[in-house]
Amino acid sequence: MTDTSVLGFVGLGSMGSAMAPHLVTAGHDVVAFDTAETALAAFTDAGGRRADSATAVAEQAGIVFISLPSPQIVQDVALALVPGKPRIVIDLSTTGPRMSKAVADALGEAGITLVDAPVSGGRGGALAGKLSLMVACPKTVWDEVAPLLATFGKTFHVGETPGQAQTMKLVNNALSVAALAATCEGMAMGVKAGLDPQVMLDVFNASSGRNSATTDKFPRAVLPRTFDFGFATQLSLKDMRLCLDEAEAMGVPMMMSTTARTMLNITQARFGGASDFTEMAKVVEQWAGVEIGGK
Repeated sequence: MTDTSVLGFVGLGSMGSAMAPHLVTAGHDVVAFDTAETALAAFTDAGGRRADSATAVAEQAGIVFISLPSPQIVQDVALALVPGKPRIVIDLSTTGPRMSKAVADALGEAGITLVDAPVSGGRGGALAGKLSLMVACPKTVWDEVAPLLATFGKTFHVGETPGQAQTMKLVNNALSVAALAATCEGMAMGVKAGLDPQVMLDVFNASSGRNSATTDKFPRAVLPRTFDFGFATQLSLKDMRLCLDEAEAMGVPMMMSTTARTMLNITQARFGGASDFTEMAKVVEQWAGVEIGGK
């Protein structure tokens, strides 16, 4: 029998493992499932409870969060939740608007409401509780879930139709990757001309060139040569593919984003899908014959 006071969480990967403990810290009774035993052990150590399957989570929880790596896995898990009859499923994954609508329709047939709620901010933001959450759901449901989502960061109710938040997330990610690619090129040019990379960032961040790469990605992961921003190239590439597929279906040209996707493809070919997407800077460095790094 589903307990409306219990929260469920399915998917304790890079993002889920950083988000779910915030619900426990906020005082909620949270039961979770993941296919990785180590992830479940870490969650129980943090004060949560474990279940043996996604269905078992839904059998205990009235509201179930899911944070999963691909659209197909999201669909499979969402359908696995149906027998447990939760009232609400909150999808924190990035699936694209068409998959979100399909999942919402499938859950709706069982009387379950989908909350479309992708996140931005990477694992660092998730650990700090400072994510940006784009949310699409009926206003009545929003009033209920907003306090829960606020444990993860800042929330934005972008609409009431499933898929609207996915569109917002994909466009945001496209802008982020395009800014990263452009910043890699600009930094390589400046350093090769003899400019200090830190001074360049200082100028950018006080001027019109300021963006998320100059304020965060470069000072945190590129200049120190750690390349550990916390977002895998293969996941960034997945999001770009989803964005461009949707844009093409809508008849919206996205030339800059197409080029940014090409840069991710090259980064993945050079360094592997598990590489950090800030390693895109290494690709530009190799082409330019210069290393971008702090002096």
